[in-house]
Amino acid sequence: MPLILAPIGQEVRIVKIIADDKTKKHLLNLGILVDGTITVLSASGGSTVCRVKEGRLALDRNVASRIYVA
Repeated sequence: MPLILAPIGQEVRIVKIIADDKTKKHLLNLGILVDGTITVLSASGGSTVCRVKEGRLALDRNVASRIYVA
């Protein structure tokens, strides 16, 4: 399922990222990689706030919809 549909507060595993190479590299630099974990903290107003490792990130709806989790 896309990250925008992930349950809030539950840690999920990233299974696929569908994006161009530039975007994938940027997400990798932020700590978002396949087989990594991510937790959705809130989703409102078109953005998704996530916890990746010990930091928090705000991802816009377009980027969050390209990250698939299980």
